[in-house]
Amino acid sequence: MPGPNSLQDSRKLAAILAFANEAVISLSLDGTIAEWNPAATRMFGYSAGEIIDKPFVSIVPEEYRSQELELLKAAGRGDRTLDFSTRRIQKNGTNIEVSTSYCPIRDEGNSIVAVLNISLDITDRSRLELVERDRLFLSSIVSSAEDAIVSKDLNGNVTSWNTGAERLFGYTASEMIGNPISRLVPPEHPNEEPQILERIRRGERIEHYETRRMRKGGETIEVSVTISPVRDRLGRIVGASKIARDVTDQRRWRKAEVAESFLGALVGSAEDAIISKNLEGHVTNWNAAAERLFGYSAEEMLGKPLTILLPDNRQDEESQILRRIRRGERIDHYETKRRRKDGYVLEVAQTISPIRDNLGRIIGISNITRDISVQKRSEERERQALLQAQEARRQAEEANRAKDEFLATISHELRTPMTAILGWSRILASGTLDPDRQRQALETIDRNAQAQAQLIEDLLDISRIVSGRLRIETKVVDMAAVVAAAVEAVHLAAEAKHIRLQAIVSSGAGPIRGDAQRLQQVVWNLLTNAIKFTPRNGNVQIELERVESQIQLRVVDNGIGIKPDFVQHLFERFSQADSSITRSGGGLGMGLAIVKSLVELHGGVITANSAGEGKGATFTVKLPISAFRQEEPLPVAERESSVAIAKYEGLVGLKILVVDDEQDTCSLLRFLLEDAGAIVETALGAEPALLLFGQFQPEILISDVGMPKVNGYELIRILREERHSDIPAVALTAMARIEDRIKALSAGFQMHVAKPIEPKELMTIIASLVGLVNRRHPETDRG
Repeated sequence: MPGPNSLQDSRKLAAILAFANEAVISLSLDGTIAEWNPAATRMFGYSAGEIIDKPFVSIVPEEYRSQELELLKAAGRGDRTLDFSTRRIQKNGTNIEVSTSYCPIRDEGNSIVAVLNISLDITDRSRLELVERDRLFLSSIVSSAEDAIVSKDLNGNVTSWNTGAERLFGYTASEMIGNPISRLVPPEHPNEEPQILERIRRGERIEHYETRRMRKGGETIEVSVTISPVRDRLGRIVGASKIARDVTDQRRWRKAEVAESFLGALVGSAEDAIISKNLEGHVTNWNAAAERLFGYSAEEMLGKPLTILLPDNRQDEESQILRRIRRGERIDHYETKRRRKDGYVLEVAQTISPIRDNLGRIIGISNITRDISVQKRSEERERQALLQAQEARRQAEEANRAKDEFLATISHELRTPMTAILGWSRILASGTLDPDRQRQALETIDRNAQAQAQLIEDLLDISRIVSGRLRIETKVVDMAAVVAAAVEAVHLAAEAKHIRLQAIVSSGAGPIRGDAQRLQQVVWNLLTNAIKFTPRNGNVQIELERVESQIQLRVVDNGIGIKPDFVQHLFERFSQADSSITRSGGGLGMGLAIVKSLVELHGGVITANSAGEGKGATFTVKLPISAFRQEEPLPVAERESSVAIAKYEGLVGLKILVVDDEQDTCSLLRFLLEDAGAIVETALGAEPALLLFGQFQPEILISDVGMPKVNGYELIRILREERHSDIPAVALTAMARIEDRIKALSAGFQMHVAKPIEPKELMTIIASLVGLVNRRHPETDRG
């Protein structure tokens, strides 16, 4: 039997257990409840009779059972567990939070015979801690907000004043709390504050109200204000909360937070996403604006890591942010990217601040996020527009420089032969030259006139290329003859520089289809270029052979070569490796561009290669061989040269009227035509021509088109429509485009001749019109 002391100790223990606030439960080693004190009944709702001999885990939630059984086993081995936070299930099914301890119970022999479990209900304490945390979060939001957040009572006296208000208005909290907020109102708005208070007393909310406020130093600023009534728990209005934003420099920011109460509604109604998270980065608060911005509901985000919002290439950002916040840093206006629920990536600006408790310890993080995608896109558009404008300006300046260089070049190239022409013409006119010098002068004038005509023809060809109107007439062409004619045309220029000009023509380089004149123009251009850029005593070689189904033409020289960086620009219009006034080669930089276009019109390709400056150059043309009938004649291309004007029998006695406003042109044509046996009259303009027409009764008309007052088109119209004349007419014009020829023929001319005049061509054209002349009935041309 137990002694008196033992019995007394048992009674003391029973009294302690009966009046203890903690639930004290004795457990057998297999987890069966053996003892159950009154506090356990109050805490869990089971009486001792209902629960004793039941398994202990029947009051433990299922997700915690395995962990608590481990603690029970540890106590059975002699271990103690103190103040372990967990949960219990009450008889009515409610879960409560408890702080529990396990310790072993030993017998007199020190053997463990049972386990004692003591539990304390901490549900209310946890709820208070949560409320405190939320209160601290809201306080941190207010203190770290960029906007001024102020509260006042219904008399207009300030009751709170955050750091944003201090920055915006210049007054400290100690200077403003307890003082009327009307001290911020400028004198010109005396009735504004009473009107605001009246509306607040009626329960109205004032949103995005733009007005003026006065800073401490007297400076007036533009602000956007949102004012909301603050209510107590009974719904009574006890004051007002005000959010003010400086909109002096940025009126477009019109997002003032509207709150039903000073702190609670601030987060709920904010237009920016306001998020809080713990120091592990898990979301603890997610406002409505965050739902709108990111597409996730609060239920989807609470407790989840904020890394859900981070794009794959920015996953390391969160760890860096957490480290900085744990050090107490604040991150202002951090621009980054975040991903919405639908996968769309936003441009955002974030302000991230540490949340501290009353002791200054960092216990969480607040994150204010604003969508700046539109602003960023606008900035990007402005940047792109600026880049495009800069590029357009650069191209315009480059084009302007190219134009200036081209105009300078064309001026030089046109004036150079004109100098020789005018100079020798005046010397000839002096009559002081002997026959040999006269012949030399005439050859020089002819050579320079042809050079100038070639420049003009090149310009016209470029115009046709640009407008897409350059055409070729395809016939069967003997390329060997084309090469031979081109070599013949340039051999004098080669001999003048003592350049060895060699042609190697393969017997298998058969005929092709093409335009003989245009192909000769290609070969002549390449040979002329090679001779121009090859020094004295150099070598130029032209090779013609068949390579598979193509004719290959190569022009090789050992001249000055081509800079590597200029090869790619070689075939561009107006491009010259040296465009300065000291350049060694003449020309407009159009020849190779024309050659390239002509080769491509024949279905071929042209390439250029050079080992570098001073190492010569090679130009290669490849032209396809097309099928053709062998019986077709093979025309031989020949380069026209100055020849004496033959007597054309058909022109003898032919009456020709020449009309041109230039006396020199009239004189030249009179000389040519009279020398051929024609009877010629000239008129310096359309009006004299009309007077002369009835008197002279010409059989053929040659008229310039571009004359002052009455031009050639109007002249032919008068003759055809008013005088009903069908006289054969030749249009003579410096305008040599295809459209100019069509216009002349459409106006009533039979033929179109471009200036400068080639005498042989003009004689041939006039002779071809003789058949249209009606000499037997001149009276049909009624003047």
